[in-house]
Amino acid sequence: MKTPPLILASASPRRSELLRQIGVEFTVVTSDVEEIHDQELTARELALVNAYRKARAVAKKHPDAVVLGADTLVTLDQQLFGKPADLDEAFQMLAQLQGHTHEVVTGVCLLNLRSHRQRTFAETTAVTFQALNEDAIRRYLARVNPLDKAGAYGIQEEGEMIVETISGSFTNVVGLPVERLQAELRAWEAKP
Repeated sequence: MKTPPLILASASPRRSELLRQIGVEFTVVTSDVEEIHDQELTARELALVNAYRKARAVAKKHPDAVVLGADTLVTLDQQLFGKPADLDEAFQMLAQLQGHTHEVVTGVCLLNLRSHRQRTFAETTAVTFQALNEDAIRRYLARVNPLDKAGAYGIQEEGEMIVETISGSFTNVVGLPVERLQAELRAWEAKP
């Protein structure tokens, strides 16, 4: 039996690049679903809900495809950091994260409406930032566009300027835990 086509329900160029790097064939159909932000939910719960909502919105239009939805959040002491609205908010986020260890949580949903199959999972990576002063934060923001990144940073873009260590999946911090995703896709294909 032929595996249905894979659709990435994300406009993220980083997620597309990660899928290409592991040799997955896919098309991109962006979801127009507004991400929810609910302080009552944990970062893991919220990332999973948003990933599911993105996948479902696209799957409704493409019921024969396997749709991959994903959402990445940064959390420090139960405070959630999504994408900053502007550079001032980006600066504030980095100022709060500096010198601390935070978690990056990516929720992933694989969904095929035709076969009523769904698989959701989340990965968490601990990231420790260097102690950063205002000048160091401004230098980083001058080199990277933080506005489309949870927590206002991209580890793959000048990450050495701000990150001290990571514990867990590097690709999860980029936006898609490819090691876990590869295992989930193999299991999906093995059990039609």
